[in-house]
Amino acid sequence: MDFKDSIKQLAERVSALKESILTEEATKNAFIMPFIQALGYDVFNPIEVVPEMDCDIVKKKGEKIDYAIMKDGSPIMLIECKHWKQDLNLHDNQLKRYYVASKAKFGVLTNGIVYRFYADLIKENIMDDVPFLEINLEKLRDTQIEEVKKFCKENFDLDNILSSANELKYMSEVKKVIRSEFDKPSPELVKLLTKRVYEGIVTQKVLDQFTDIVGRALKSHINDVMSEKLGIAIKATEEAGAPVQTSPAAEPKEEEPANEDEKVSKINTTMEEMEGYYIVKGIVCEVIASERVTYRDSQSYFAIFADDNNRRPICRLHFNNTANKRIGFIDESRNEQMEQIEKLDDIYNYKQQLLEAAKRYA
Repeated sequence: MDFKDSIKQLAERVSALKESILTEEATKNAFIMPFIQALGYDVFNPIEVVPEMDCDIVKKKGEKIDYAIMKDGSPIMLIECKHWKQDLNLHDNQLKRYYVASKAKFGVLTNGIVYRFYADLIKENIMDDVPFLEINLEKLRDTQIEEVKKFCKENFDLDNILSSANELKYMSEVKKVIRSEFDKPSPELVKLLTKRVYEGIVTQKVLDQFTDIVGRALKSHINDVMSEKLGIAIKATEEAGAPVQTSPAAEPKEEEPANEDEKVSKINTTMEEMEGYYIVKGIVCEVIASERVTYRDSQSYFAIFADDNNRRPICRLHFNNTANKRIGFIDESRNEQMEQIEKLDDIYNYKQQLLEAAKRYA
């Protein structure tokens, strides 16, 4: 079994067993040791993996790292473990102390589900505050698996990993800036774009006006890109002679017609509904993985929910009446609160409600 299959198998194991893992020691045994083994290291060979290695500078406190991965007699990676329910943000300082006391170039802080990989990219022998790579076994992406694979025993190349770490670090920071600009354009970006399109003198009043214009233009551009990609996908499917499918239903639909032919003929998923779906998906991916956000169309409304489960609603789009578009939010009592919208961009006005709805399933 190759690394990709091993790590995906471990991810399935984590999801299935985590509720029965009650202690940090059980987390190590059930989740973290198999992860180390997937990297190709023998957890029972002290030449390769040293448990409880001394990482105390002054040799008085007796501080020890949970696992140290060894190569040629020296540690190359430190792994500090916590119980799977632990918030890792509370423990990075502990790993920092261990890092300074060792010669390892990489530190990993994990609760068996989330793995944060650190290095000393800014100042030598001082662990960076921000990890250059973070993965969540329950939300794994293939690109992340390829990055982690570089830490496998057979692939380990210090220079190659450090080079990738630098790229990953800056890519992560750039993505944060881009996300921030889309949420709220900075004065610098507004001024830059305004000067490129506005022929008059750029006064503060003009900048204030363009702040809103730039914000809406950015969101509109994303919508256009989504619509274009969706159109290409639909066209390719139609040309192949296959029907365009929505997300598969995990449970019976509400308000289903009496027979299959009637159901197919009466439900018409529009481009506008799909654009609305991608806007909602783009918003809530801040709190849940985008692949968990699914949809199901019915005669009455277009439902967006988590995990292909209509008992996990995020919102409903009521777009059948083009003159009276609404977005609906389902509360915990299963009551729906309707909000009027005039255009797709208005969905962004309800970002907080969407995030709160999605957080229930995070």
